[in-house]
Amino acid sequence: MSVRKFSFVLMMLLVFASQFYVSVTIAQVSESEASSVLTSAEGIVDSAYQAVLRAEEAGANVSDLLFQLDDAGELLAKAKVAYRLGDFDEVVRSASLCSDIGENVKNEADELRVETYGLRATSFWLTLAGSLVGVVAVGLGSFWGWRFFKKRYYERVLEMKPEIKSNES
Repeated sequence: MSVRKFSFVLMMLLVFASQFYVSVTIAQVSESEASSVLTSAEGIVDSAYQAVLRAEEAGANVSDLLFQLDDAGELLAKAKVAYRLGDFDEVVRSASLCSDIGENVKNEADELRVETYGLRATSFWLTLAGSLVGVVAVGLGSFWGWRFFKKRYYERVLEMKPEIKSNES
């Protein structure tokens, strides 16, 4: 093999190899970026937890959301362990998945809370309207009943024939 062919093959090999090393170097994440993503994920999980708590206080069924929140917590713990080990690519991957799950949980919890409040408001107004109708019905029924019995009483009194007794003493 000639020197030219050998140098050409070596140059081609170096060009292809340099692309691999550049992509690996670009793919690596700095510690500050990993810390930022991890902090952001913690905040999102916290806000998702608060949203689930508010939805539960409103009376919504949040059992499915708690399972999803548990998955997000596991991913956050995995990201923290990876951060301590120095695997910043894994930190970003796990924290990003955790953030996605946290955002979904927060949105679903807010929707459940609004839906539950809407159902409560509807139930309140139906109860209020039913109570008012009931009070009016009892009031009118009492009035009509009183008039009926009063009229009947007067008719019975007027039908009576008074008897005069003599006073024998």
